[in-house]
Amino acid sequence: MSLDIVILAAGQGTRMRSALPKVLHPVAGKSMLAHVIDTARQLSPRKIHVVIGHGAELVRERLAADDVDFVLQAEQLGTGHAVAQALPHIEADKVLILYGDVPLTQVETLSRLLAQASDSQLGLLTVNLADPTGYGRIIRDEAGIVQAIVEHKDASEAQRTIREGNTGILAVPGKHLGDWLGRLSNSNAQGEYYLTDVIAMAVADGLVVATETAQEEMEVLGANDRIQLAQLERYYQQRAARRLMTQGVTLLDPARFDLRGEVTVGRDVQIDINVILEGKVVIEDGVQIGANCVIKDSILRRGAIVKANSHLEGAELGEGADCGPFARLRPGAKLGAKAHVGNFVELKNAVLGEGAKAGHLSYLGDAEIGARTNIGAGTITCNYDGANKFKTVMGEDVFIGSNSSLVAPVTLGDGATTGAGSTVTQDVPSKALAVGRAKQRNIEGWKRPTKK
Repeated sequence: MSLDIVILAAGQGTRMRSALPKVLHPVAGKSMLAHVIDTARQLSPRKIHVVIGHGAELVRERLAADDVDFVLQAEQLGTGHAVAQALPHIEADKVLILYGDVPLTQVETLSRLLAQASDSQLGLLTVNLADPTGYGRIIRDEAGIVQAIVEHKDASEAQRTIREGNTGILAVPGKHLGDWLGRLSNSNAQGEYYLTDVIAMAVADGLVVATETAQEEMEVLGANDRIQLAQLERYYQQRAARRLMTQGVTLLDPARFDLRGEVTVGRDVQIDINVILEGKVVIEDGVQIGANCVIKDSILRRGAIVKANSHLEGAELGEGADCGPFARLRPGAKLGAKAHVGNFVELKNAVLGEGAKAGHLSYLGDAEIGARTNIGAGTITCNYDGANKFKTVMGEDVFIGSNSSLVAPVTLGDGATTGAGSTVTQDVPSKALAVGRAKQRNIEGWKRPTKK
């Protein structure tokens, strides 16, 4: 059977106290709505319809995609009214209704729910709550069959004791949806058109209301304020940490780890505290990552070591290579096998060959550095003239003396050497020594300035 998915994302979220639309607030580095859309895609729908309202243009701009159909709800008159805006675009046999501020519902949960929906049966996702305050209550008869949902503000004292709450997530037979939405009324405490009223209509029309229950409350929790947003963040990170540990990663403290993207891991990986992984990160077998590192869109090959307080973005470490502590590898930085980058070294669009070393206090930009070359402390490639970038090329077994400035474009042949403190402006032949510094003068009897 075909499937359309409707995601309700029109609310302002006043309790967020933010100019940003609620559904664009991030969990794990990705907006809540993006999480919901990505989950929806895994269910292979015919189309994903996102109902937008507050901040509609910004939502559309950030999340536009070929498989996403944006539908405007000009006035926010309730969840039933929101779904009705998408109705002209719905053609499928089943309709799954999700919420843009409920980002962590599992695909498996939704698949079980969809299996409950048919022309004669409606699927309703419920959750058992320790404190159901604010949730609509599931009303069942003596046989346990669902009869209706009563919103908290409209519930009696007896109904408020019910702990089974409505998540709002429904799997509805498409052929009935239009009729039910057309019969909704706003005669309630909020003066809104409640989508939940279709439950009683389905019962009255002789359909069975079948329920699935979420495994955990956090899976169906929405974020109405920043406190709840932080709760979702921690839940997501705990879940991510557990998943990585089952795949062979040692997290020295799972509570102090953050994943804000996608990571592929090998076995026997060790990650210290306060490490943040962003974007797409590949970590192969035996990699070690020290404390307080940020690694974004990077590849760490087998046995690589990232020492504490290092920042990598768009970088690649070869097998057995290491960097840090306090190293910064920017986009295009690539270390060959067993290459070494030490503390306070910055690389940008620079490739170090196998076994090459830059021990400390250097900037290497737009550079190609051969195997076993050694970069002395304080070395910089002067790659930018204020308008254009230029490249520095070093062959194999080059030795760069400390505090050298290599003014690009410049090439140093295999085995070349620069004297400490040199400014190199011309190519250096293989096995030659380049000395580019002023002759030292000693001034006898020099008197230092004194403070006035």
